[in-house]
Amino acid sequence: MMNQDKQQAACCPVAVAARKDKIRENLEELLEFCETCEEPFFDFETRLLGLMMVLGRLLIELFLLARYNRLDMEPYLQDGRYRRGDPYTERTLKTAYGKVTYGRGYLLSREGGSGFFPLDVVLGLTRDRLSPWMMQWVARLATRMSFKAAQMVCKAVLNWAPATETIEQVVLGMGRDAAPFMKQLAAPENDGEVLVIEVDGKCPPTATEAELAKRRGKRKPKHERGCACGCQRHRGKAKRKARGSKKRRKKGDKSKNGKEAVVVVMYTLRQGDDGKLHGPINKKLYATFAGRQAAALWARAEATKRGFGPDTTKTVQIVVDGAKGLKHKLKKLFPKAIFTLDVCHVIEKLWALGRHYHKEGSEELKAWVEELKALVYAGKARTLIKRLKKMLQQTPTHGPGTKGRRKALARLIGYLRPRLNMMRYDEWMKQDLVIATGQVEGAVRHLVGERFDCAGMRWVQGKAEALLHLRCIELNGDWQRFITWFQRQTQTKLHQHKRLKVLTDQPLTITKAA
Repeated sequence: MMNQDKQQAACCPVAVAARKDKIRENLEELLEFCETCEEPFFDFETRLLGLMMVLGRLLIELFLLARYNRLDMEPYLQDGRYRRGDPYTERTLKTAYGKVTYGRGYLLSREGGSGFFPLDVVLGLTRDRLSPWMMQWVARLATRMSFKAAQMVCKAVLNWAPATETIEQVVLGMGRDAAPFMKQLAAPENDGEVLVIEVDGKCPPTATEAELAKRRGKRKPKHERGCACGCQRHRGKAKRKARGSKKRRKKGDKSKNGKEAVVVVMYTLRQGDDGKLHGPINKKLYATFAGRQAAALWARAEATKRGFGPDTTKTVQIVVDGAKGLKHKLKKLFPKAIFTLDVCHVIEKLWALGRHYHKEGSEELKAWVEELKALVYAGKARTLIKRLKKMLQQTPTHGPGTKGRRKALARLIGYLRPRLNMMRYDEWMKQDLVIATGQVEGAVRHLVGERFDCAGMRWVQGKAEALLHLRCIELNGDWQRFITWFQRQTQTKLHQHKRLKVLTDQPLTITKAA
């Protein structure tokens, strides 16, 4: 009976008129405040934001009430699958302006099972308590900063914010659709004639199984934790006492437990009137914890989409850091590509070798490396290897420092010999092609390092994967397109009368590509 009374009161034109009168009254107060305020601008602006939030909530309530009154339920009842249920069920929705309450009618299924709310279907509202705009807002913030920082920024702007756990659940929910969105994206327009693919990786810290077991265990009451007051200082002492002393790590032990995120940067170059290749054009980033094969498959699909299929006669260049497994996986998918070893990796190894012969920072070391660098850039990798072999033969088997020199020489020769075809730098520089992985090195630092490799972070791979894909979309400049596509997908599912919920605490399932 109470719900019927609420429904009748809400549907009454008098109630709508009363709501509009309230808005006009609020607006008049707002105008008067702006006209008569004597406060400094900072105080004025601060109060104005609060008043605008109140007005925004009233306008949203009017919108929802008007849509409820206009909604025709008959089309949903014609096929006989549903019958009328509760005509007015209240719901609280957290919007950018704060909490609003609205009512909507419920339809019951005649065949059993759950029904649905037609108004929510029409408005594209899921079962989540956050509005669609709020969900995309906190998810976008989370791609740029930690969940805690995203909460703080949200609260500073809107004067309220969801809990950090809620923000994480939004990321996990929306992150499920990030990879399908990137897969269906159309190829960019006005591409160049040369396709360049750069690949590298970075290992963010991940939580071990032991750490996860501690997190997921049932939390003890305060009196059992040895901390009755609950303050941060004594709580920390109690934790350390209960945990006991940490096991001392041995030499070579790693506490980071890093797992590789493979990063791919793809762009094109266009030949200008000066004969040089200009770019990068239409640069796209992609990263995944699913392994190198998964990254290679994405590169293959994206290259084909952009008009550089397996049988293309156009130039495709792949620049890598020398990892054998990575080149092997890419070679199968790009049989006609030009594979290039990042010249900076070669030069770094020459500097490392030179430190076995000359003092760090000395002019002798600089001159020694510059002489060998000249051979590298001249495309004389075979000559360089011959020279290194001669140095190895001339290095005594006994004496101070000789063991380290022999090992360093043998290691460098073993690194360079199988990669000679990837070191034709003179030829590629004449063609103005790429010889270093500068684009992907910057992407690794920006895409992965700045968000996933910060102090105190310990990731679960399935959770990091969802955020990583959303961050790729944001940095690629595709966020608005993603949100439009995401809302269309949501609307389609809702029109199928599904009780849809976006927020989840379940990580993505990462499947390693075969």
